Amino acid sequence: MKGFFTLFIIFFLSISSVFSQTLRFTAIPDENSERLQKRFSKVAKYLSRQLNLNVKYVPVKSYSASVAAFKNDQVQLAWFGGLSGVKARRSVPGSVAIAQGEEDLQFLTYFIAHASTGLKLSKEFPVGIKGRTFTFGSKGSTSGRLMPEFFVRQYFKKEPNKIFKRVGFSGDHSKTIALVQSGSYEIGALNFKVWKNELKAGNIDTNKVRIIWETPTYPDYNWTIRGDVAKKFGEDFIQKVKDALINLSDREVLDSFPRKRFIEADNSTYRAILETAIIIGLIDS
Repeated sequence: MKGFFTLFIIFFLSISSVFSQTLRFTAIPDENSERLQKRFSKVAKYLSRQLNLNVKYVPVKSYSASVAAFKNDQVQLAWFGGLSGVKARRSVPGSVAIAQGEEDLQFLTYFIAHASTGLKLSKEFPVGIKGRTFTFGSKGSTSGRLMPEFFVRQYFKKEPNKIFKRVGFSGDHSKTIALVQSGSYEIGALNFKVWKNELKAGNIDTNKVRIIWETPTYPDYNWTIRGDVAKKFGEDFIQKVKDALINLSDREVLDSFPRKRFIEADNSTYRAILETAIIIGLIDS
């Protein structure tokens, strides 16, 4: 009887240890914080069920803070943009991109303008943005800074502060819309998904602000996980998390991103993002 009791205690402690572990994840703060909290709280509940593990969403205030949290092991998993994902994986050897939205292979940036500029939607690069006030999103954003700056430099052969009257950084895509819509900036660049989300939510007055150009496509958002999670959660843990994300079918959760579904990703997909960041000087070679 005593032996049985001892075995029971050992078993109970081992099970308790597993369930006392917590997987923490974060996400770049690319839009309205209330919307992000609602979205990722649902993701945390879903992953907790699928992984039989405590999973907690940890919000951060900036793109750089999301990368720092990942680097310092404050979080082990993150929903990154292309650029922040590259930075995070370079800071933690062995880390891998494991999933992305189906749409993230062909992502877009919208250039938008205040109606007072008279600029309208064009298939060609909008030359009329020169000499106006321009706001990017976060300094660490792929769709709100890296790619639009790349296309601006590619066309004008100059850096932004030598092209525009004034250059700003809104902090996130939702704020970019608000700043251009209010007339605080004449032109802005942002994530096309956030534009569609805000339009659907009734937060865009198309009489005041409009899309004037869509960039060529590029790879962007991804789920990235630290390579050392196996030491804490088990050798097959990365595959389990990947499977859980790819098998996510809750339409309400997916629509909140918005994404049709998640598909497999790998680090090589974002090689072009790394090379672009090096060209612009956002990452050292």
